This record gives sequence, C-alpha cells and structure tokens, in this order.
Amino acid sequence: MTKIAFITGITGQDGSYLAELLIGKGYEVHGLIRRSSSFNTGRIDAIYEDPHIDNAKLVLHHGDLSDGSNLARLLTKINPHEIYHLGAQSHVRVSFDIPEYTGDVTGISTLRLLEAIRETEIPAKFYQASSSEMFGAAPPPQNEKTNFYPRSPYAVAKLYSYWTTVNYREAYGIFACNGILFNHESPRRGETFVTRKITRGLANILAGKQDKIYLGNLEARRDWGYAPEYVDAMWRMLQHERPDDYVIATGETHSVREFLEIAFGLVGLDYEKHVGIDPRYYRPTEVDVLLGDASKAERELGWKAQTSFPELVRKMVEADLNAVGVEVPCLASAA
Repeated sequence: MTKIAFITGITGQDGSYLAELLIGKGYEVHGLIRRSSSFNTGRIDAIYEDPHIDNAKLVLHHGDLSDGSNLARLLTKINPHEIYHLGAQSHVRVSFDIPEYTGDVTGISTLRLLEAIRETEIPAKFYQASSSEMFGAAPPPQNEKTNFYPRSPYAVAKLYSYWTTVNYREAYGIFACNGILFNHESPRRGETFVTRKITRGLANILAGKQDKIYLGNLEARRDWGYAPEYVDAMWRMLQHERPDDYVIATGETHSVREFLEIAFGLVGLDYEKHVGIDPRYYRPTEVDVLLGDASKAERELGWKAQTSFPELVRKMVEADLNAVGVEVPCLASAA
C-alpha cells in the first residue's frame, strides 16, 4: 500500500527537501500552498507533476493555515497516513513587526490541524515543526528537559504549538511528535535569513552587483546543521514505535561572525570590508546562544548530523556563486 503524506509549508526549504525524501521512499505527497498572483513553487519545480497524470506522486492543494474548515476538508479528501506541519511565519525578527499574524499562523494553525485530525478521526501520525527558539535565554546546552524561555513572538507561538501537540497526544491518543529543530540551512534557505543573506550577498559582491551586506548582531551563536539531514529526522520520528519529542542539532555552536569569516575566506576576501551593521536588524530581545544536545535522537532514532559547519558554508557559497555565474574553482579551503 502506498503511503500518503500531507505537508504544510511544502514550498519552503524543509518542505521541498521532505517532499523529495518521501517521494524517493515511494510516498504519494500532498502539499498545501497559498493562492498567490505570482508563482512561489521554485523549490519544488524539479519534482512537480501535472495533476492530470495518473498516479502523480506530488499533488498541490490551495489553502491557508488560518482556515480550519478547509484544512478539515482537505484531510478528509486526502486521508493521509502522515501529516508534517512545517508551514509558519518563520522569520524571528519579522515576528516582532507582525506578532498577531505570527501568533495565528505559527501558533493557532497547529491547533486547527490537530482539531481536524480529532474531528475527522483520521488515524494519521502528526509531526509539529517546533523550534530551538523556544529555548531562547535558557542556558546551553539545551535538550528535551531544558526549560523553555522564548524571546520573540515567533518563539512564543512555537511554544503554544509545542504544548498543543503534547496535549492532543496525551488527551486524545494522537500519534503526535514535536521535532525541536535547531537552525538548519541549505542553498534553499530564504534570502532574508542571515546565512543565505551572507552567501547570496557574497556572490553578488563578486559579480559586481552590490558592495555591502548589512547585518545585525554578529556575535549571536547558533547550532547550524544541513537541512536535508534534518527532514530525515522528521520522517524517523513518525516511523518510531511511539510518539515523542526530540531535539535535532549538531552539538556545535558558531557565531554569525564565524560564518562570515569562513564564507568570505573561501573566496579570499576580508568580510570586514564588505559588511555593515544596521541597528534595524537587532531584535528587541536577543537569543545569545543556542546549542543542542541531540543524544536522545541518536539513541532512539539512529539520527546524527553528518555535515560539518565549514562544509555547510561551502555548499551554500558554491550554490550562490553558481546562481550568479561566478566561477566556483576560485574557492579556497574551508578547513
């Protein structure tokens, strides 16, 4: 029997990698996309299939995470075995500017999906994309037993989603898991996020398209991993014998400044000559250090991060250099 998966946020970084992973495993994948006057499906174009083709492995449905009745109708129609809830307003700094919207789409949407599962009685397994931002100011290293201390509207909304998932698991017996993923990047990362802002900006500087990159806090430290490995962890959670919550991380922390040093060092440039600081990019309440302990995931799921931090930076730099037509062989060693 072909397994059926439903993914919210399928056009994002994680959604696109997860869709590829599941299709490779023989799944039929259904994705939720918002209606827009412009196409935003670039990350999944390589696996998109004409819906008129019989037995298409990827099917897209228009909908919105603010519309609970539509979500329930879609679940009834699709009848998925697994649901991966990745959709959200996911930019932390922007969440301070649009906190109410962030609370609705990033927080209440999880309740809408879990209520849809409960009301339709579809025996689907549910994955909630929780975030290391929920730890906020909690001292590192952070694991499943660390107390949460959110420092942004985004983190607060994710914390609501986290506890809603736990509650529906305990109250209604739904197979529901929280993946507490620390920062994970790739060439598909959105260009407004700091890592991609750096690598795309670097490529544009080399191509003569811009002179400087403007950033905020260069001393913020994050546990950065490689996104394709992290979606594998999502899948593993829903294959486990019982539902639970897992931290997914590399166990290393690096600053934004370190990311800059490696990225610019690959092409022989001094980042200090090309990076400016813009106070608008500082958060009202900062998260200084995130460092995950994923030993539970390694022990119970057999998952462990494989890509080193320098390798991750190199992958992103290479992809953006290729995208703007800059010769890749000029890269130096990232070691």
